[in-house]
Amino acid sequence: MFSRLATAGSEKDSRPEKQRPEKRTHNLFEAAAAYVSACAEDDQDGIDEAATWVSPEALSFGVNELACRAVIALARERDESPGAVARTLLGLPAV
Repeated sequence: MFSRLATAGSEKDSRPEKQRPEKRTHNLFEAAAAYVSACAEDDQDGIDEAATWVSPEALSFGVNELACRAVIALARERDESPGAVARTLLGLPAV
């Protein structure tokens, strides 16, 4: 039984190529959402995984876009300027 289990993972997939499950690719916005969520939850494994989904440059762009959209949404909700909201979120004094 153990020898069957040990060799099961090493055998080549005999299904035709078009029937094999495709490795899912993630876009930069999915990566950014997963990365920021994992950061907020202090989930290092999630951070590490999301960081492998796209290039560092793409992840940086996605995180920046997410931050901009979040600040705009909060500013509208609070009826404040995006600058005031950003400063509040970062704990900076009002200007």
